[in-house]
Amino acid sequence: MKFKPLTENQIIISIDRLTRFKPTEEKYLRVFKDILVSNLIEPKFKKQDLEKLDYQTIRDFAVEIFNKSLQEDNTNDLSLNFKLKEYENSTFVNDKNVDILLDNCLDYLSALKLLKVDKPVNLQWLYSLRENTDIYRLREEKRLQYPVSLVVIVEGITEEILLPEFSKILGLDFLAHGIKILPAGGKNQVVKLYYSLSEELKVPIFVLLDKDAVENVNLINKKLRPEDKVYLLNSGEFEDLLPLNLILKTINSHLKNFASITLKDLEKQEPMVKILEEIFKCCGLHEFKKAEFAHLVQNQINSKNDISEEINCIIASLKEMSDKYDKSLI
Repeated sequence: MKFKPLTENQIIISIDRLTRFKPTEEKYLRVFKDILVSNLIEPKFKKQDLEKLDYQTIRDFAVEIFNKSLQEDNTNDLSLNFKLKEYENSTFVNDKNVDILLDNCLDYLSALKLLKVDKPVNLQWLYSLRENTDIYRLREEKRLQYPVSLVVIVEGITEEILLPEFSKILGLDFLAHGIKILPAGGKNQVVKLYYSLSEELKVPIFVLLDKDAVENVNLINKKLRPEDKVYLLNSGEFEDLLPLNLILKTINSHLKNFASITLKDLEKQEPMVKILEEIFKCCGLHEFKKAEFAHLVQNQINSKNDISEEINCIIASLKEMSDKYDKSLI
């Protein structure tokens, strides 16, 4: 076999992708095949050729290239490999073919020496797995998110930004409790994502939808697993759940000295997004954007008074589901 050694960056990208929260088969095949296509010189495989290879052949070629690309002797310590296999099989529904991919000899310990100080949470978790201690205690102490105990599917970026922030105020740190939030990009995409994850995941799923998504809830309910839950907002979108005082101080802080609004400007019988669009326009601000506004709100959340009753109920449900799953594993 002839190959071009992986660069340090390729090695880091490989272990990063192997430990992201994605279905096991999907991410392992992607990483292993990328290594073969990019770095294997002889025998040379095109992407279509890889479809004809069995998983063991793909794994063995990729692992050999990966390990020989490291600038030191391999450790032969497979403790991380065993821990990763145990985690992947406890989180995702895998078959014997996927186990072939997981039964690899990748030298994670040597590869971890290449990591810099700033690294994504999944690589922080991988680094921490070197310690022979309780992985759930490690998750809580170091805010590692992994092992994931609950997946939250939301429609958009507002929920993705603000739910973890509100939860922290109420004592539920998403990273410490293993809660993974996934924005689907719309109510129809929420259904597709739930259908996919409900067949791939062993961990529970909480689905949060806007009030107008009744039909989507009905579609999800047809395939709803006993451990999962769907929550339909009582009013409008997530922006309609934000306390008016929180919105007020957010906007006035953003406007600073050149303008201001009052509670009366927000107390209209219209969806909050429409109200905010009008305020941004009247105050001479740029176009209202949900993501930017969510970040502005995020910076203003500092007490339980900034959390509405409904948001409080949603977070209570998340905590209950997360705790129940963790306890079932003990």
